[in-house]
Amino acid sequence: MAVVSTPATLERALPAMDDAEVLRIRNDFPVLNQLVNGQPLVYLDSGATSQNPLSVIEAEQEFYEQRNAAVHRGAHHLAVEATEVFEDARQTVADFVGADYSEVIWTSNATEGLNLLSYAFSNAGMWAAQGRGDERLRELALNPGDEIVVTEMEHHANLIPWQELAFRTGAALRYIPVDDAGALRMDLAGDIIGPRTKVVAFTHASNVLGVINPVAELVGLARRAGALVVLDACQSAPHLALNIKELDVDFAVFSGHKMLAPTGIGVLYGKQELLDILPPFLTGGSMITTVTMERAEYLPAPQRFEAGTQRISQAVALAAAANYLTETGLDRIHYWESELGQRMVAGLEAIPGIRVLGPAAGQDRIGLAAFDVEGVHAHDVGQFLDSKGIAVRVGHHCAQPLHRRLGLTATTRASAYLYNTTDDVDQFLNAVAGVRAYFRA
Repeated sequence: MAVVSTPATLERALPAMDDAEVLRIRNDFPVLNQLVNGQPLVYLDSGATSQNPLSVIEAEQEFYEQRNAAVHRGAHHLAVEATEVFEDARQTVADFVGADYSEVIWTSNATEGLNLLSYAFSNAGMWAAQGRGDERLRELALNPGDEIVVTEMEHHANLIPWQELAFRTGAALRYIPVDDAGALRMDLAGDIIGPRTKVVAFTHASNVLGVINPVAELVGLARRAGALVVLDACQSAPHLALNIKELDVDFAVFSGHKMLAPTGIGVLYGKQELLDILPPFLTGGSMITTVTMERAEYLPAPQRFEAGTQRISQAVALAAAANYLTETGLDRIHYWESELGQRMVAGLEAIPGIRVLGPAAGQDRIGLAAFDVEGVHAHDVGQFLDSKGIAVRVGHHCAQPLHRRLGLTATTRASAYLYNTTDDVDQFLNAVAGVRAYFRA
């Protein structure tokens, strides 16, 4: 099940990316051409939010200038055109991750997608108890004695919704721990994922550690237990060539704002046969077949989960972002980011007083590095780097349990993308090398 290319195994039909090409790519991103504190911006915070190329900005603007109307609701010209581009966007994004058209549900972000799933599972239990909906709902309902399994490295968005689902249903929440280096204890996973497990939810790539988790092995354990698999692809969909069908997960989520698209748009993927029987989470207009004063009947997916006026322009822009990444080449982007990530980690490891989280230099990771500076708080590190025009992320990165496990409260994180150069990384490393001296640590 080889779905993730790595620098060691990548077959590159196209030429590798280099600094010259990246400098041309940067011209597509107007926000990068500015000064911060009197110095050229070095943007290394794409793990939080990526920047937007002109083609994405123009796609959203063109929708408002030429096609703005409500979708699925009108017979006039603008409404028809708006609906066409909206649903064309769904097909484009489905193709981007290897899904079918009707398996892509628009959400505001990945967090909403995970909450949607959590509440849909809750509703499955209520519907099944009342004899409502498909008979297979009983298989999806969680009850006391059932278990939900996550990992100790999860982003809060892939932890708290499952905590709340356990609270609502009486199920137990368990987790696969990490070792002192932050790697999943896969030697324990086979015992934790067992006959009572109903849901296994885990991140594809950690937003703190940069590690790429063994999807095939985790899916295999879940299948052996008869559990559903939920994949957080927020840090993989923008950077790796994914085929969601080959991954064989039941559900997956990712956010547009991490893959060159605007904020306010995300995707929930689900296998068609599961989406069509899951009860909806949000209810209202545009997702029903028949409504009486006593009850409602619901459309199949994806409309079943898309109540109300949708994120039309944002979906159009997300499709433009997917096209931009596809045209550049996801394998090429991953290879380049891996090179930047290795340069980052090797450089950080060479600086006295720096502790880098996640895989060491030479081991496979995505293009980000979170680190601790001995004697200097992460927020001070971030402000110092900002004074040099370098944008990074500071804090616990919505992963408090992971930081607590590794004995930290906060770290500084640098994350690269297709528009970063080796010079960006070198400027960052030179600045980090001066942090402890500046603060007299």
